[in-house]
Amino acid sequence: MEEPEHVLICVAWPYANGPLHLGHVAGCYLPPDIQLRFERALGNRVLLVSGSDEHGTPITVTAEQQGVEPQEIVDKFHAINKQALLDLGCAWEPNIDPRGIEFGGALFNRTSDPRHKELVQENFLALLDAGMFEQKTMQQYYELREDGGGRFLPDRYIEGTCPSCGFDAARGDQCDECGTTYETSELTSPRSKMNPETEIEVRDTEHFFFRLDLFQKSLELHAEDNWPVWKTNVRSMTKNWLDMGLRPRAVTRDLDWGIQLPLSGDEWVGKCVYVWFEAVQGYYTCARIWSAEHAISSHPDGEDAWMKWWKNSENGPQPRHLYFLGKDNIPFHTVIWPSIIMALNHTDSEISKDDDLRPRPGDLHLEDNVPAMEYLMLSGGQFSKSRKHAVWLPSFLERFDPDTLRYYLSINMPENHDTDFNWPDFVEKINNELIGTYGNFVHRVMTLAERLDEGTGNNPLQTYDDVSVQGTLISKIDKFHDDITSSLQRHRYKEALRSAMNIAQLGNQMLQEATPWKFLSAPTDVDEQWEEARNQSLGKLAFAWRIVRCLSIVTQPFLPFSSQRLWENLGESGNVALLGWSEALNWNSEMTWVDQPPSPLFTKLDLDEIIAHETLLAGDKTTQDSNDPTHGVKGGKKTETEAMTEAPEGTTYLNFETFMEVEIRTGTITEVRDHPDADKLYVVSIDDGTEEGRTVCAGLKPYYSIDEMNGKSVVFVANLEPRKLRGVMSEGMLLAADDSNGNVRLISIDGDIANGSLVR
Repeated sequence: MEEPEHVLICVAWPYANGPLHLGHVAGCYLPPDIQLRFERALGNRVLLVSGSDEHGTPITVTAEQQGVEPQEIVDKFHAINKQALLDLGCAWEPNIDPRGIEFGGALFNRTSDPRHKELVQENFLALLDAGMFEQKTMQQYYELREDGGGRFLPDRYIEGTCPSCGFDAARGDQCDECGTTYETSELTSPRSKMNPETEIEVRDTEHFFFRLDLFQKSLELHAEDNWPVWKTNVRSMTKNWLDMGLRPRAVTRDLDWGIQLPLSGDEWVGKCVYVWFEAVQGYYTCARIWSAEHAISSHPDGEDAWMKWWKNSENGPQPRHLYFLGKDNIPFHTVIWPSIIMALNHTDSEISKDDDLRPRPGDLHLEDNVPAMEYLMLSGGQFSKSRKHAVWLPSFLERFDPDTLRYYLSINMPENHDTDFNWPDFVEKINNELIGTYGNFVHRVMTLAERLDEGTGNNPLQTYDDVSVQGTLISKIDKFHDDITSSLQRHRYKEALRSAMNIAQLGNQMLQEATPWKFLSAPTDVDEQWEEARNQSLGKLAFAWRIVRCLSIVTQPFLPFSSQRLWENLGESGNVALLGWSEALNWNSEMTWVDQPPSPLFTKLDLDEIIAHETLLAGDKTTQDSNDPTHGVKGGKKTETEAMTEAPEGTTYLNFETFMEVEIRTGTITEVRDHPDADKLYVVSIDDGTEEGRTVCAGLKPYYSIDEMNGKSVVFVANLEPRKLRGVMSEGMLLAADDSNGNVRLISIDGDIANGSLVR
């Protein structure tokens, strides 16, 4: 038997400025819980860490809007969100693994925890002493008060027009409309978010910057190591950051709410550790706090237990780190946090840009995989706390079985592309799939078996149980089990759940063919042939009971509540979540029994009732046709056209009219030179058939030399809005193919054609 792994599951820290919505759940909080339950079933030692991100401007913005102190906001929403996750079945409690302290546990902590603060300040000083920071003067917007005072405005206190897409409510550092990040100074028409009419101006302020540039080479090597397992979105976003070339990044901000700098001197009063630098350290601090709180008295390593999950072994198996988050947080976990870890590993030595700083034996471990999710949309629009465009988790759980939500979000999980939540689809999948396939199969088996019960206290099916004749069915289920296992190991959750549902579908087909209901009672005149048919049919029913037992185990990571109910309905004892994963294929287990009528696992949903309730909540004031059952409801019924054009799995359809707006033309590269301020970029001059030509910045240095590019006939996007990339205006985009294995090739022209020709 293989030695159990030490698996650290890290979950993005939600801002405690409002309740969680279903977009949060699908993107960040359900996938790690499924993974945790699976890893435990495999026998691994799992530590689950996360908590509420209680610092930063989203908190203070909410507090100012409500006229209360930030502490009141974080106290309120930390409690609400933690309870909502527990109600959803996420295994944040108990803090100690039910198998024992040596198997790990879980901690949903808070960044306002004094011990988190102390560890962050310790790390700050260690990195400062090691020369990992540089002090620089930067410019920041300052809000002027009528009395002559004022305050510096963090990024989220600034709104303006996005320099990329023109969205007029873009926040200071990132546009929620198009996802572009930028410097606040690049915004058009900047204004104070809280006081739009107040005058703002740019002022100098002193801050510390983390030397990200020191870790460029090491991060590139680390990315290459993980290339085979990272998802496309992780590879792409990480590559973009690295191709742009890393620069020092500010780690302090002018704020009153946050972790104060552990420095003396008036110049540091009112300055805090920047939340991006602080919050990612929570994965590390949370593990140490868990050890200090829960492992100190009973774990063999006591307060140092955290090292089992964080320190690279000198000669044995290494820990495995998994980070679960939404796609907007990818660079913070594949670029920034790994660089901080490497910096902490090298505080005792001088480093240079040329050093390979990847962890050594005894060092803190880097991430192994970052199965980041795309977005769950709400009837086509992105979930958003700030815009109040959401279905809130606490209110959802007040009305629905949590396993129905877990099923829907798992089978609709935004793993490789954005997916959509809408009420008709939710009802259809629950009623027709979860209940119609899985629930129906389970209930049929249990009710048919109950009709055979003669009150002996034993399972009436055991008389007919003979697994030796079920070899073909066992082989099929074994294959489904292998598929589920493989999918979960690769973080393909909806694929895994679909394979589990295939087992239920197989069971339904088997019952339909066996027709056991015809043989529940014997006629007065039976013959040998009828008896043989009866034994075969009820033998299939007995095997169906074993399939139900199998399903209660393999669905446990996805449907913990109904799996446990089913386990108990089978007459089994204990917690199904503590069974080994292979126990699902134990075809010789005792056939247990409960001497009471079975009850359905789920209750069928009524769309009309849901729509009526949602309409009431929405306070419908629209002018739509009142006969429309989805009238005024977020996530309403899809039109026939929408249903017909829904994209297949793995595909996101582009609106035809939008596509036709993209202008692709031909050109010839006339000059290629190094970008003066970005290590991975070329500045490319293109003859596009016009007198002046155009300039494009392209991240092609790792794949082409200058000589290889000069003179090439290429295709490019001609009507992309010009944008400065590190000070150079780029007027389009070269098109290239990327096979995700490190091979990138420019798309060229087959034959001669005039420069500037339209591609269509």
